[in-house]
Formats: sequence, structure tokens, C-alpha cells
Amino acid sequence: MKNHETNESKNSRWGIALAGGDGTRLKSLTRLISGDERPKQFCRVIDNMTLLDRTIKRMSLSIPKGNMVISLTRTHEAYYDYLNKIIPAPQMAVQPANLGTAPAILYSLLRVECMDQNASVAFFPSDHYLSDDEAFMAQVKSAFDRVNLEPGKIVLLGVPPDYPESGYGWIEPLRHPANGRPQLFSSVKKFWEKPDRRTASELMKKGCLWNSFVMVGHVRTFLKLIHRTLPTIYDQFLPVKEVIGTPYERNAVESVYKKITPINFSHAVLEESTKNLLVLEVKNVEWIDLGDPRRVLSLLEDGLFENDLSSYAGRISL
Repeated sequence: MKNHETNESKNSRWGIALAGGDGTRLKSLTRLISGDERPKQFCRVIDNMTLLDRTIKRMSLSIPKGNMVISLTRTHEAYYDYLNKIIPAPQMAVQPANLGTAPAILYSLLRVECMDQNASVAFFPSDHYLSDDEAFMAQVKSAFDRVNLEPGKIVLLGVPPDYPESGYGWIEPLRHPANGRPQLFSSVKKFWEKPDRRTASELMKKGCLWNSFVMVGHVRTFLKLIHRTLPTIYDQFLPVKEVIGTPYERNAVESVYKKITPINFSHAVLEESTKNLLVLEVKNVEWIDLGDPRRVLSLLEDGLFENDLSSYAGRISL
């Protein structure tokens, strides 16, 4: 039986890899592995591949290579210079500095919009471990299908918790089972950003989910939410939109970044937009955010790295 997915539907999918963070919490490990100050996304932590390269490989399972944008920070240029050989310049959104997830996401969205105004976009942080990339990307595809049916919504991928982790963000779904059957997608009641352990235990009992920060939506929907919640910054970026792809773009971006302060996308946009959000509970995939040394150690102890990092375990600062 033929796959009903058309080239047109697949070609409207875009992926943005968020790779502009400084990786400060994992520096004790990345210094040992690489011998320099590179952030974790440019470090060969798993299977002798950088975390960013693993993210790009994962994205390519469902997203055409020509539809990928990599969000980067210019101060890390020495560590991502190799990408210039495999990623065309229009697909690299290079920030002058890391000022949080909101400016990085807005700049990347404006770049996608210039290339495809009808794009559906999925965001992928580049510091995740996933036990089954194919199974995960199949669920990302379900999120793409849902936002095509309901273009005013953004779908967040939530992970069932294994323990009451206080270092993650949590999503509280608003569940309305139809005929007693669990729904694939739920509305979002509330966000909980890095709650204390007692609160995390209560959230786990209530059926709340870890926020993977993988999210899917139409480019125009993302931009509308940012315009509504962060109107000043949105307007400051408008001159950038006019010069994307021209020699004036770099100066325009640098001018904007001199005016703004760090902003967290979850706090500023998602928490203020719950009526526009749906959450899809990830099934049959183990997910870990590798931003904390303790989580890397847990992978080492479980033997989930194919390359030998065991010699580093006793030298990682917690």
C-alpha cells in the first residue's frame, strides 16, 4: 500500500535546530572530552558524533535537508565552521550573542518565513538523548499533521516522567477523554518551570509531562504569538526581516541584539499562550535533556553510550 504522504506535504515541513546555547552547566565534561571551551552541542558525547550532528541526523528522518535551519551564535564559530560545507548560508541563523531562546526562535522563524511563508516548523534543542529517533520523529510527524488540520495551534511534545525531576519544565495537560478513551492530543492547562521536588512529585501524580521543548506549528502562528506576547522585540526585528539574505543582514541583526536583553521563550510566550497550545504525549521513547552533568552520568551508568566515556565519570563536577 502506498504512503499517502505527498511530496507537497513533506516539503512544507521545516525543522530548526536550536544550537546557540553556551552549555555552561556541562563544561566540566565537555572540557575533558574536547580539551577546549566548546559548548556541549559541538562536543562528541554520544557515538562519536556531536550532539548537533545527531540532532540534524534525527531531523532528516522526516524533514528535507533543504528545509533545515540551524540557530547558532557567532562566538562559537570556530566549533561550527565545518557546517559551512554542508549547510547553505541561508539555512544558518547566526546570532551575535546568546540572549536566550526567544530571540533565537524569532530570528530563525523570520528566516524560514522568507523562504517559505506556508511552512510548518518543528523546533529541536540540540542537547537531547533519545533512545529511538525513528519512533520519536514519527510522533513529530503526527504533530505536523495536527497543525495542518488546526493551523492556529502549536503542538508541544511532552514526555511521561520517570521521576520527579525539578530541573525540567513541566506541562499540565487538560485531559478530556472521548468515550472514556485517552486523546492523542490534549489542551494545556498550565506550565511549571523547574518546580521544587515536592511540587514535581505532585505534578507526576497528576499525570503532568516533562516539557521536551520540541514544538511544532505554522510559521505564521509562531510569529503571531510572539507579536502578541513580545511586541517590542518583534518590532525591533522587523528591519532584519527586510534585509534577510542581503549583505545588510549582519549589521541589522547586530543592531537589534545591542538593544535587547535575554528572554526565555517558555516564560514569555508559551506560558502566556496556553489557549493556543496542544500537547502530544511521547510514547515508547526514552528522552533525556543532557544539560546537567548528573543526567550524563546516569547514561554512563546505564551503559547507553557506545563510545567509552566511563573514564570521565569520576571527574565530572556536579
